[in-house]
Amino acid sequence: MGILSILNSKRKKLDFYSSEIQEQIEKILGKHSGTVLHSPVPFDMGFDMGGGADLYVYKNHIDGEVYLTADLIGKKQAKNSIGNYELMICHSETQDWGANLISKLSYYTLESSMNPGETMDLGGNFVLDDCGIKALVFSKYADFKVKGKKYGILLLVGITADELEWAKENSGDDLIEKLKEAGVYPKTDFKRKSIFNDKA
Repeated sequence: MGILSILNSKRKKLDFYSSEIQEQIEKILGKHSGTVLHSPVPFDMGFDMGGGADLYVYKNHIDGEVYLTADLIGKKQAKNSIGNYELMICHSETQDWGANLISKLSYYTLESSMNPGETMDLGGNFVLDDCGIKALVFSKYADFKVKGKKYGILLLVGITADELEWAKENSGDDLIEKLKEAGVYPKTDFKRKSIFNDKA
């Protein structure tokens, strides 16, 4: 799994959120698969030390796999519109790329705000060869409250270069609606063509 290794972990079950937060997440994504993608260097060691967020895998929410970070709720993040949140990415099948991406991007949330409707150009850092995905658009997938505090799940969806340009000219929220109409959302599919390919 690249920087992450599969660990059927009992350790995380003890400290992965409070029971109330786990319950809310399971209402949204269903019960997790029991598989944790475990960063060899713990998140609290920091990005410069090679750390990354651990991830939980959910297999019953969509036709495919959902990866959700497991280290951000409870951390002090740069404020955004949905409260303290985790990052999520979805694929049609098991993939290293998305899991590794959100594991590393987790540190970015501690210093910079990531809001629904915003986009991020990957700038070649995470782009795969022969892959049409060049950027991300952020979407509020869910939000909830526990003991009066706001929490959320921020979905990252891979987009093509011309989809990114379209979002800049219109808006990320409008692009998300277009991705839904095209049946792309909520998954990141490396093999897909732009949703604007057949349009003038």
